[in-house]
Amino acid sequence: MESKNYLDDLHEIKNLMNKSSRFISLSGLSGILAGVYSLIGAYFAHKIITDIQNTSTYSQRLFLSIGAPEQLMVIALIVMIASIVTGIVLTRKKSKKSGEKIWNRTSKRLLFNFMVPLITGGLFCFILLQNQTMGLIAPATLIFYGLACLNASKYTLGDVRYLGLANITIGLIATQYIGYGLYFWALGFGFLHILYGIVMYYKYDRH
Repeated sequence: MESKNYLDDLHEIKNLMNKSSRFISLSGLSGILAGVYSLIGAYFAHKIITDIQNTSTYSQRLFLSIGAPEQLMVIALIVMIASIVTGIVLTRKKSKKSGEKIWNRTSKRLLFNFMVPLITGGLFCFILLQNQTMGLIAPATLIFYGLACLNASKYTLGDVRYLGLANITIGLIATQYIGYGLYFWALGFGFLHILYGIVMYYKYDRH
């Protein structure tokens, strides 16, 4: 009996230490929805690219292609904003249930470590856009997003690390298949996010 109480106490201490050092209120459902948003964005991006390729005359293709990069960037921005807003809303809801403050020392560290690689990657993608190196933008977003997840994983659930490593791997593979970046983008940000969100939901949220 004393041994069982001792193990229970150790388990409780471990949980308290984990809560104090990691932000554990990330929502699995927000990961699923982020993946859905990404797939919707990939569909519209594919439609823009297909319309350009299917245009019969050179002048029409040139006219459509001039505004294409800006349109694709707008789609990516909308997907990102929708994912962030959804993540904040669902994480706040989950944190209220668990009694965890959404804005504390740990969540600040999590945000800082996540945003530094992400902002760096965003600036790098703008440089690629300026230099008309469009084929590397999709791989770069996957790689830097993966680095952001990996860098932030030590302040949240460890499963985020695997999401980061998977996106880095997909991004590196995508550099060898220039012209198919949108498909890799849909795989990394879309299907992989949905899979990650489902695992997180069944592992942490449904209880």
